[in-house]
Amino acid sequence: MRTLSEGDFKNKKTLVRVDFNVALGPKGEVVDDFRIVKTLPTIKFLAESGAIVVLMSHLETEDGPASLRPVSRRLAELLGRPVKFLSDCVGEKTREEISGVGAGEIILLENLRFHEGEKRNDAEFAAELAKNGDCYVNEAFSCCHRAHASIAGVPRLLPSYGGMLLAEEIGSLRKIVKNPARPLVAIIGGVKMDTKAKVIGAIAAIADHVLIGSKIGAEILAHKQQIAGREIFKFDSQAAEIDLTSPKIHLPIDAVMALKDASEGYSRIAGPGMMRGEENIYDIGPETAKFFAEIIKDAKTIFFNGPMGWFERQEFSGGTRAVIEAISRTHGAWRAAGGGQTLEAIAKFKAEENFNFLSTGGGAMLEYLAGNVLPGIAALENLPSGKNETPVIPMPLPAGGLSGDKKKNGRNEN
Repeated sequence: MRTLSEGDFKNKKTLVRVDFNVALGPKGEVVDDFRIVKTLPTIKFLAESGAIVVLMSHLETEDGPASLRPVSRRLAELLGRPVKFLSDCVGEKTREEISGVGAGEIILLENLRFHEGEKRNDAEFAAELAKNGDCYVNEAFSCCHRAHASIAGVPRLLPSYGGMLLAEEIGSLRKIVKNPARPLVAIIGGVKMDTKAKVIGAIAAIADHVLIGSKIGAEILAHKQQIAGREIFKFDSQAAEIDLTSPKIHLPIDAVMALKDASEGYSRIAGPGMMRGEENIYDIGPETAKFFAEIIKDAKTIFFNGPMGWFERQEFSGGTRAVIEAISRTHGAWRAAGGGQTLEAIAKFKAEENFNFLSTGGGAMLEYLAGNVLPGIAALENLPSGKNETPVIPMPLPAGGLSGDKKKNGRNEN
């Protein structure tokens, strides 16, 4: 894979795939610029190298794809310089406007997902996007697990490079899967069993301890028939294969339970197997939090993905807070976290500076740790999309790396 240091970008129209899928406020303003901030080193490097920087991204809200115009305004504020926004990402008019921009200037194209060809990885749409540039840079690790046109199609049509953030993401994840300092403690929470089961199985093979949060833990126990009659838990064959006899796997020993509609005024603490039919589990209990903290304190490498419970509500936030505080006290460990809700929790408890690395990726990070090929990386390496390996990027970073930047809240990839 070619690195930015190997490219000559002067006067080149450089297509840069970024992930500006950020949270917007009620007035359409950017309220979470974490992912934007993390791309700034590459954008500045290319602009200072004399490139015509053409940024492309997607943006999804609850109502579907949304305009990137507010993002262009926030990007301009962060850069302290103008960013030209174009109302489309393909077409003759778009190409004419790009041609009228000088070296060192920055353009942001309109949302890729306004075109159906993006998510379908349509070859014609990828070819149209490629006409906008002379070369391509992938600076969107968080999207690399998507076989979309701008991720997996365009880099096969143009001279392509990996960006600085992409290199940092993969380099940091390799610290977890390749000879980590031990003990390695992985903390897996959240609610999406379909994305977490593969990771639990894969990381259990290399970790010394795997600590599992309330909702995921309850689902595993239900699959093992240690919580009976729970039709709310969707069966997943990968979850059924998790070996509960392994001394590495640690499930909740107590939990905070409430009614299924989470009515205020009622909650109780009991063992997961004591959950009643009208209840759900919403957090790990205090004994589990203490047990997890004892394991975490001896860790040398920590990976945290997924809150322990419904941390947004005060009565169910104790487990997540306790785990984050335990991680924060483990000063001798290399500490990494990722996933939208995970970063939200870390920000809520003001612990960003206690982590060595916060990943912009959610799904991509989990796919990487599960050992799966990432289509975006395979395309940069010109590997077949089905090849079962994830290439390594031997890319030098700026002095101090990127993880010294102020860390902010992230967002799940849509």
